[in-house]
Amino acid sequence: MDFINLTLLAVFIPTFFLVSITPGMCMTLSLSMGMSIGLKKTFYMMYGELIGVGLVAGSSVIGVATIMLKYPSIFLVLKYGGGAYLIYLGIQMWLSRGKMAINLDECNYNISKRNLALQGFITAIANPKGWAFFIALLPPFIDENLPMPSQLIVLIFMILILEFTCLIIYATGGKTLRKLLQNSSNVRVINKVAGSMMMGIGVWLALS
Repeated sequence: MDFINLTLLAVFIPTFFLVSITPGMCMTLSLSMGMSIGLKKTFYMMYGELIGVGLVAGSSVIGVATIMLKYPSIFLVLKYGGGAYLIYLGIQMWLSRGKMAINLDECNYNISKRNLALQGFITAIANPKGWAFFIALLPPFIDENLPMPSQLIVLIFMILILEFTCLIIYATGGKTLRKLLQNSSNVRVINKVAGSMMMGIGVWLALS
């Protein structure tokens, strides 16, 4: 018994990959964290971000997005609160302070796994453009003649795989930049670049 339109899926996969690999809020966050705390620690941010993306994708299809749009105060709290926190972290990193800044004398980063995951989650669900994107992208790839639950499961599964792949690509790039700069003893440069990116993401989140 068919549970997904394979023709639509074949078009959906490259379409979503191209959109996901394009620099955006979550990808920039992954790049910044890859530079500041390394790939291994960044995985915890990715877990939270993927949960958020899955929630947004599923909710966009089943209609929860409509409820969110009726109560914009929910978005405002997440946007401004999350944005302010990211800006704060960026300032700390720019000044080579805080738990996320690189310190060659202390390579054990103390930021908790839970906070990393929470940052990724909030960034994913507090981005109105993400909601708008899924609302616009997903419906055309759903076949009305096939069961909705099975199609939604497959599409979200593919979204998470593609999103995770792109996050790893960006985080790995950040890790590589970090190693190159660290070999040149330019640790402060890493902190300033990563911190500036983090502040930019915070402003982007608040103004989006």
